[in-house]
Amino acid sequence: MNKHAKDTERWKKIVRKFSELSITVLADLVADEFIFGEIARVSREAPVLILKHRERTVVPGGGANAVMNLASLGVNVLPVGVVGDDEAGSLLLDRLHEKKIPTSGIGRLKGHTTTTKTRILAGMSHTSRQQVVRVDREPEPLDAVHPALLNLVNAAREYATASDAMLVSDYGYGAATPRLLTFVKSNGCLENKPITVDSRYRILEYEGATAATPNEPEVEEALGVRIGRDDGKLFAAGERLMKEMALECLVITRGRDGMVAFEKNAKPAAIPIYGSDQVVDVTGAGDTVIATFTAALAAGADTASAARLANFAGGIVVMKRGTATLSSKELMAAIDQYSATIQA
Repeated sequence: MNKHAKDTERWKKIVRKFSELSITVLADLVADEFIFGEIARVSREAPVLILKHRERTVVPGGGANAVMNLASLGVNVLPVGVVGDDEAGSLLLDRLHEKKIPTSGIGRLKGHTTTTKTRILAGMSHTSRQQVVRVDREPEPLDAVHPALLNLVNAAREYATASDAMLVSDYGYGAATPRLLTFVKSNGCLENKPITVDSRYRILEYEGATAATPNEPEVEEALGVRIGRDDGKLFAAGERLMKEMALECLVITRGRDGMVAFEKNAKPAAIPIYGSDQVVDVTGAGDTVIATFTAALAAGADTASAARLANFAGGIVVMKRGTATLSSKELMAAIDQYSATIQA
């Protein structure tokens, strides 16, 4: 059996294990709202389009999108977070229930606003839909002494004890923080289990995590460097991040330039983008990447294999509109397609 055939079989074996896994997700949960309107005319009041409302959908976004991706991959996913006692919170919980995802670890806070990102899309009949504006409704971040946080810690500890890994999705809204992770870990419930982190604003504060999956701009902001097209600077930044966070592995995503995987005592591995670089929609692609990467690590994959599977997953969802997920069947098909291309 040649190397490519061995890689293919190893990757498929990892994906098959997904259905045997349980993963806890400590997350900032977001409702992604999509409103589509058909272009009717230009307003007389201002030089703007008037859209005739046609459709509205609300789907799990942010950390909730990572949750949905894990569930779609066949993982038993256990989310921990908060929503408000509003319509967006109800719709978010409904979507999780439809996937048979347990929600006992999600607190519903009275008077709290569920983080909602509303995207307005416009188009004509039988044409593609283009996003014209986004409106974000954001609550004040939960403060460090909010009583709901103790419930999150207790729920995360209970879930983590029965889990194979923990994913932390920190969008800066207070339900997933370095401090909370420290409290969760302090009783030993995550000992020898992978802990992966996706943090938009404070990734360096997550010391002791197993792995992280920042994008290149997040790395530049965290380290105060400019990478540009310089691979040397990119590799140096990755090694520095590995050292400062005491990580075992790291994946830096680079959009149409693919990703780079870092591992202790190994050379960085550049992985080109899977599929077309003419993407349809990048919404939530980072959530898909960390979900797949975490599942693969929990299944016993090495860093290179986990990164490759995450790269396949990201390449699949960016070809879908809106906040999207993928199935293990689609991931298997991507492995086959890649293998056939390599051997051709």
